[in-house]
Amino acid sequence: MTSIKPSFKGLVPFIVFILVYLGAGIFFEIKGVEMAFYQLPSPVAIMCGVIAAFILFKGTITEKFETFISGCGHSDIIIMCIIYLLAGAFAGVSKAMGGVESTANLGLTFIPPQYITAGIFIITSFISTATGTSVGAIVAIAPIALELSTKANVPLAIILSAVMSGAMFGDDLSMISDTTIAATRTQGCLMKDKFRANISIAIPAALAALVLFLIFGKPETIVAAQQYDYSIVKILPYIFVLVLSLIGVNVFIVLTGGIVFSGIIGMMTNSFTFIQFTKEIYTGFINMNEIFILSLLTGGLATMVTKAGGVEWILQKIQKMITGKKSAQFGIGVLVALTDFAVANNTVAIIINGSIAKKISEEHNLDNRRIAGILGIFSCIAQGIIPYGAQMLILIGFTKGALTPFEVIPLLWYQQILLVLTCVSVFIPFYEKFLPNREEVVIETIEEETEITYETSLIEEAAE
Repeated sequence: MTSIKPSFKGLVPFIVFILVYLGAGIFFEIKGVEMAFYQLPSPVAIMCGVIAAFILFKGTITEKFETFISGCGHSDIIIMCIIYLLAGAFAGVSKAMGGVESTANLGLTFIPPQYITAGIFIITSFISTATGTSVGAIVAIAPIALELSTKANVPLAIILSAVMSGAMFGDDLSMISDTTIAATRTQGCLMKDKFRANISIAIPAALAALVLFLIFGKPETIVAAQQYDYSIVKILPYIFVLVLSLIGVNVFIVLTGGIVFSGIIGMMTNSFTFIQFTKEIYTGFINMNEIFILSLLTGGLATMVTKAGGVEWILQKIQKMITGKKSAQFGIGVLVALTDFAVANNTVAIIINGSIAKKISEEHNLDNRRIAGILGIFSCIAQGIIPYGAQMLILIGFTKGALTPFEVIPLLWYQQILLVLTCVSVFIPFYEKFLPNREEVVIETIEEETEITYETSLIEEAAE
């Protein structure tokens, strides 16, 4: 096998992508446009990098196109994209049948009024974990939090920090979030193992944050307890998906089962008809279009960049700062966090750095489950604190100018404690107690991949 020569030139297309994406965000921010960093669609920005790769790299157009397509069509990329579609469909159908609303109302009904802020943190955490979307959780809970803040005279910044903290808790741990999908597929590990690697760090951080919300988020006025409309049945699909994922059932079966389960409940409760159910599935697919297309294009560009020596160049530079397993973990974490600061999208940051993290991991014999966890944690911490991220912009947008991101950021105790505990776990790997032996996981992963390949071959045979 021919060794790849490190080359900074090979990295230029990725730099073009980041500069175009970041530059557009800064431009629209100066212009005062809302959601400035999300005006330019990321797939369009990545295409600028793809074009740069075709112009800069050696070889014929046909050779470069074949390299690009081989990256787009890599099995990990295709599997990741299909999971995105199914996750989008499940989230869409479950929301349409009233699952999110019922979950929020159930929590608000049974959480004592004097624990409003802590309760908001718990409710948002569950919704974000169950639905796999931090933005969706914020959209569902922030308006309720604002109303309760006014009624109970709780400082607005604290109660909104509880919403943001809960949203990012679920974004990292959810089995169906795009960050989890990207982190596990790029590192070649199971979702449940990434969950196990992170929950031992996330739960203590969440409990510590919960105590702070209980102490500093006490309402000055105790509002009367209210009875909200909810349905336990409508919450069951979320529990179904979470439990089956943790057990280790194939993710395609879990998500397809979740979609069908939510659909049956929706039709039984007259939330939608069968035709509307199918439309909700398709709407869920459409909602994942951007990340779907971005993943395909990034997969192709990453292969071109790797072949041109760009990834090797980064590794060569990083290796000078990495002296062992501990510094390797910090290096990966800092790399994905800095990328998130640049592109304001934690999933994009993971996809960009996935192959680099995997090579560093292999060179230092690091546990791929741990590296997937680090990618998830550091990207979610960064995404949860940047003032120009979608989560923060949407959250602050609900206040209609009454609050700025910089009033909320210092109160994001969960993210701060999570960062401290993650750094501690590098030196004291307490998370390892929650993970099975690596040898057992290798066998299980091979079996899962074999099952996926077998199912794919059956489909192909049927098509023929």
